[in-house]
Amino acid sequence: MCKELQLVHLTIHHKTTYRYREPVQLGPHRLMLRPRESCDLKILSSTLAVTPTAAVTWGQDVAGNSVATAAFSFPSATDRLVISCSTEVELSAAEWPVFDIAAAAISFPFRYSDEDQIDLGALAVPQHADPQGRLASWARGFVLGSATDTLSLLKDLSAGVSGALAYETRDDEGTQSPVESLERGEGSCRDFAVLFTEAVRSLGFGARIVSGYLHDAGDGLVGSQGTGSTHAWAEVYLPGAGWVPFDPTNRSVGGANLIPVAVVRNIDQAIPVAGSYAGKRDAFDGMDIEVRVEAS
Repeated sequence: MCKELQLVHLTIHHKTTYRYREPVQLGPHRLMLRPRESCDLKILSSTLAVTPTAAVTWGQDVAGNSVATAAFSFPSATDRLVISCSTEVELSAAEWPVFDIAAAAISFPFRYSDEDQIDLGALAVPQHADPQGRLASWARGFVLGSATDTLSLLKDLSAGVSGALAYETRDDEGTQSPVESLERGEGSCRDFAVLFTEAVRSLGFGARIVSGYLHDAGDGLVGSQGTGSTHAWAEVYLPGAGWVPFDPTNRSVGGANLIPVAVVRNIDQAIPVAGSYAGKRDAFDGMDIEVRVEAS
């Protein structure tokens, strides 16, 4: 049930610019930029602009994320592609949420119902190899006994990820495997999210990775510094409470400052802009990303 809470009005500006050394022919581009509406998040307005001009169609992927496809007319060579999205939202998630977890799931371990287990499917199965069992062993270290409080366990694991990794800003594409993150001892917000998600999956929880934006009114949260600050966190399915957000980068629980765009099984499925071009192999000259989340 949705509860009436104080509303926060936010405007999200996300601009991606691709530069090419010489004109190229653009292929279709897949865009995941529109936030997911829910009891806690309402979209008031949203505009999407693509230069050069493209025909934009909208649809949904298997997880219900909004996906736009930008198709460019042929022939239409260009040395620059600019994709700008501006979205105004109302955010009403509680800063200190209370989760109504079903009695059967209050203590860990618990068993999902047969129906829930079927629907969770791959979301409850680790997606990264752990041949030596290092990740599973690390995760089990947070289980305090035969009947551990479920929410406390998940909070401890989230804090454990933050304790195991030093935060680093990394603009390179790709994400570290959980074992690689544990070995390196540092990572970006997407590495934090992947490590937490895979750790809880190794314990039998259903979990998904979330990509979106971070609202940092006090400029004190990790992962929000500078432009290009899309953010990643995780959600764990708890019977009764539903999908509960955990942001291990900031050791927070709940969605008070989180604006989700995509929920996915694997972080690679949440790329905001993906596409192709026809031209010389070395034609690509660089990419700039600008993100601002402002109170309005």
